[in-house]
Amino acid sequence: MNPSAEIVSPSLDPDLATFLREIQELVDAELDRYLPSESLPPQQVHAAIRWSVFAGGKRFRPSLLMAVGESFSADRHNLLAPACALEMLHAYSLIHDDLPSMDDDDLRRGRATCHIRFGEAAAILAGDALQTLAFQIVAEDEKLTAETRVTLIQELSRAAGTPVGMVAGQAHDLEAESRVVSAAELEQIHHLKTGALIVAAARCGALIGGAPASELALTSTFASQLGLLFQITDDVLDVTATAETLGKTPGKDRRADKATYANLHGIDTARELAVATHNEALATLNKLNRPTERLHAIADYILTRKA
Repeated sequence: MNPSAEIVSPSLDPDLATFLREIQELVDAELDRYLPSESLPPQQVHAAIRWSVFAGGKRFRPSLLMAVGESFSADRHNLLAPACALEMLHAYSLIHDDLPSMDDDDLRRGRATCHIRFGEAAAILAGDALQTLAFQIVAEDEKLTAETRVTLIQELSRAAGTPVGMVAGQAHDLEAESRVVSAAELEQIHHLKTGALIVAAARCGALIGGAPASELALTSTFASQLGLLFQITDDVLDVTATAETLGKTPGKDRRADKATYANLHGIDTARELAVATHNEALATLNKLNRPTERLHAIADYILTRKA
């Protein structure tokens, strides 16, 4: 197993840095247990899975799930399997997004993308396997009640699929290439492509913690705002960061004429939108009568992240 790269940011709160590092270690250890060994057939597919999952990701979505869950007093051990399932879904989406028929990228997290390393067939199968394994580990998690497991599977299914999930977002994103999109259309694309899984992370944490409907709704709103913030800063970094810092090919969205906040509004206005979205997220958090300091710190980190 290759450990995730340590999160380093000049603006990262020390307590949050410690928390994120702890979650990385917990999730990576659990993922190592769940994922099949490279020595088991089909070896190439299993090697492709591990290459992609242990490529140094920050584990942001699992960390958000854990942070929200702990705000609602959930036991960390009850949060761990769903957090791993979420990371598997995220890894599957990255493998497929990088394919030649999708975003056609050859660099991810500072090294060759899955299809470049193992071929397109193995990459497609690795993504398929990660998607199905994600639902399997939630379905089989006996630390949670059967009712909770079904609810979590519903949340993850909606977020990963269509018409209101990640697959729909990717489809709309591809359809928007090389044409002018409105600000509202761009926001909808990214609420689906990026935001859906981030919202699912927060909702799963809150549901495991037994959040009532009113607080679950506030959590969903905060996470939606956080997902939009994540995408805006990602679009800015695509223009301003280097490959070494970013871990993927910078400037590729502009060259592909993709619908992004930087392309539609320009860098300065995109940064202003990021600040406004960050402020909206914090205003939502302030309505939750829960300990939300860590979630506040996560929003600050997303606003100021460098990679």
